[in-house]
Formats: sequence, C-alpha cells, structure tokens
Amino acid sequence: MLRLLSSSLLAVVVWTTTMGAASAHHVLGRPAYNLGEDSNTPSSLVAEVQIGDYMATYMVFPAFPQPNAPGRISLYVSRLDNGETFDGKVTFKIRDDVLLPWFQNTHEETIGTQRLDDQVFRQSFQFSLSGDYIVSAQFESDGEPYAIDFPLRVGDVSSISPLVIIGGVILAVLIGVGITQRRRAMTGKVRGVQSEPKET
Repeated sequence: MLRLLSSSLLAVVVWTTTMGAASAHHVLGRPAYNLGEDSNTPSSLVAEVQIGDYMATYMVFPAFPQPNAPGRISLYVSRLDNGETFDGKVTFKIRDDVLLPWFQNTHEETIGTQRLDDQVFRQSFQFSLSGDYIVSAQFESDGEPYAIDFPLRVGDVSSISPLVIIGGVILAVLIGVGITQRRRAMTGKVRGVQSEPKET
C-alpha cells in the first residue's frame, strides 16, 4: 500500500513539473534564435536626452550588433512644452569614435534620411567591421539645427585602444631613460671613488 501511494505521489510530482515547463514555453512566445533586426528584441542602448526644445529617446537593436549583420536605430523626438512629435526629416550620420577631437569628423558618412513613421524615425544599419562608432541624428526645427550624438559598439572590440598603447610605449621609454640615468650616476660615483688617492 505504501509503495502504491509513493508511486502515485511521484507520478503526480513529475506530471506537475512537466506541465509547468510546457506552460512556461507558451508564455515566453517565439524562440530568441528566430528574432531578427525587425523584431521586438531588447535594445543594447536606450537613452533619453533633452536637446533644446525637444526630448529625444533613442534605441539600438539588436542587443549586440555584429559585423555584417543588420540592425536598426529607433528615434523618438517630441517637444517639451506640449509633447507633440517632431514631424520632419532626421538625417542619420556615422563616424569612427576616436579620442582625439581633430580626427572626429574625418570619416563621417550619411547612412540615411528618414521621415516620421508611426511616431518613430527608423534607420537600419550594417557594418562590415567591428569597432566603436558615433551615430549622429540631425534635424532642423524653426530654423535651428539639432544634433544628437550617441555611441554604438559593433562586434567584439579590443579593450586596448591606440591611446593605451601609446601611453605604454611612453611609460616604457621613461622607465628605460630613468634606469640608464641611474646607472650612469652610479658608474660615475664608483669611478670617482676609485680615482681618489688613497691616504697612507
């Protein structure tokens, strides 16, 4: 009798746990590997900025943009005073993210100009190389230009930047010069001590 009761209880526990897993599958919806750049996947970057008379929210999809894979930028722009959506054109430009400002705009490229579509400006993108980029969304309202710049990382980027490499080389040179100077000073002291006449 006890064996029958424990077997029945085990069967109920197994049945309950498998039913819970099946229910969860249906709640989650379609699998993640089936989601593309036009889907509702989480964005990698969501930010809200106030610029002049406007509030802008931008999102970058997919969560981790990769080289040679499509992605998109969604930009929402509305007025601060009445909440009306900006109904003009937004030009999206891209450039390399560099640390030295005088090289900032050397490779700027326009990737598209978009009109409002269902309260949002959508711009697709596809990069062939991994790297850090700056996306600039530019528009004009009442004769005044507006520009929203935000960073975009595509693929796996080395954490060692050229500036870190230059800093390391400079540090190595300074250490080398310091060691050489110290050796010269020590050699001079030793020679000075050896050349002094000995007292008898």
